[in-house]
Amino acid sequence: MKRFMENHTGKTYDLAIIGGGITGAAVAYDAASRGLSVALVEKGDFGAATSSATSKLIHGGLRYLATMEFSLVRESLRERKTLENIAPNFVYPIAFMVTTNNAKITNTRPVIKAGMIMYDIFSWDKQLTWDKSKRIPLHRSITPAEVLRLEPNVKREGLTGASIYYDCVSIFPERLTLAFIKSAVKYGADVSNYAKVTDFIKDAQGRIAGIKVHDLVTGAEKEINAALTINCGGPWADIILGIAKKERPAEQLRRSEGIHVITRKLINDHVVGSITASGRHFFLIPWRGHSLIGTTDKEYIGSPDEYRVTKQSILELLHDVNSAFGNGDPITYDDVLYSYGGLRPLVEDQTEDVYESSRKYEIYDNADDGLDGLITVEGGKYTTSRNLAENVMNVVIKKLKKKTGGMITAKEFLAGCEIPDMNAYLKNAVGKNSDFPESTVDYLARIYGTELEKVLSLARTNKEWARPLDRDGEMPAQVVYAVRSEMALTLKDIIFRRTGLGTLGNPGGDVLRVAAETAAAELGWDSARTASEIESAEKALRVPQD
Repeated sequence: MKRFMENHTGKTYDLAIIGGGITGAAVAYDAASRGLSVALVEKGDFGAATSSATSKLIHGGLRYLATMEFSLVRESLRERKTLENIAPNFVYPIAFMVTTNNAKITNTRPVIKAGMIMYDIFSWDKQLTWDKSKRIPLHRSITPAEVLRLEPNVKREGLTGASIYYDCVSIFPERLTLAFIKSAVKYGADVSNYAKVTDFIKDAQGRIAGIKVHDLVTGAEKEINAALTINCGGPWADIILGIAKKERPAEQLRRSEGIHVITRKLINDHVVGSITASGRHFFLIPWRGHSLIGTTDKEYIGSPDEYRVTKQSILELLHDVNSAFGNGDPITYDDVLYSYGGLRPLVEDQTEDVYESSRKYEIYDNADDGLDGLITVEGGKYTTSRNLAENVMNVVIKKLKKKTGGMITAKEFLAGCEIPDMNAYLKNAVGKNSDFPESTVDYLARIYGTELEKVLSLARTNKEWARPLDRDGEMPAQVVYAVRSEMALTLKDIIFRRTGLGTLGNPGGDVLRVAAETAAAELGWDSARTASEIESAEKALRVPQD
């Protein structure tokens, strides 16, 4: 997979897509797989913003039952099953434990039980997965004693029991987004990260006819001509529209901040969820031997380019969690190993509190704003992105008036995910690669899927590339693969979005140095650039102190 910007010489495309998060990636894949010519540009790295700031869940949205968004719940549950099918190495069923008490009517056993029954009904097809290991059972209720046996750290005070139901975990959302990008490339899409849209091209009739792009790698200015341009800018969608209108957007997009923290292991095998006194949900999620805690929903005012996680936001999250979880040993700020956050675009402003705002999406034909040739996509959630792309294509096909192939994105494995039986694949991978530790092969087989052998082949060519860098067995060979085959251009691309070296917190100076020096040899960095990359990564890894 190579950037197309360096070799772009003026080709005209059917679609130019702005934004390389999960929405843009899914649209590019759907369009390219139907036979359309596609160019996708992303001003940062693929999946580096909202798409990486997730709870690592693929879920139906149980809480949306309370707001009676039944169509959103059903769509999400259907798409959960689809992602289990097309990305089997990334998406797995996981047990959720929702504890109950009598502190608030919405968290009592009868109310939660009713919600569980409805959730089971809406996911009526959850047994119809391609791989039988992905099939999800019905919910069940358990007693307080069973809760504490399974998860001893759950708050005992007022506990009346729990319901256990199943949703799915996405073990590496950044690489899942990359799998959509790779799938688009497989079908002929041209893609580039670090390519920033600076203006729009207009034809003699004033119609949008493409985009002007500044290549942040080479410094070159390029024009990408296209019959239609799709604005998949997420929290930046209104800013992109402002560029097209040559003015600040009249209506600023509402943005919601969601943050997460990584701590030591606090729970066992269940995603433990509860409801705070204010009625907000939170989850503690088992992840790579640690606990992932989130998320928040607080309105963010300001430029999305200036957003960062603050100490105050982390303290607010910990306060909410400590109010409903634990038995006298609160989670403190010093327990936080790593924090991350992002902004979610919202499509409605009828609610005062963004927590109550919908995660629905909207697809706008900007011809109504005098910008014919431009389509803007706003809102949505990671789980429903594939279906959102399908709905975008319904609008695109009408606008282009061009015959295309049918939808295949729910019917084929994503690139690198062509695994009909996950358990058999893992067993075979371990058996074939006995020169590596079993735990390493198991971990890498999940995050690389059918590309595993390419990574291990690199490791076999250089013993230094096979050196384990963390307890999961990640190695410098992954850095080489990220640069040569996955368009990684910075150390942060490598440790946060191509490998998991940085996603549990700072892995230590030695690991960062090895990763940076390995990348430097591939990318031609000098010592100053290498030191700068390490400094930038260390800054991103710090838990905020203000």
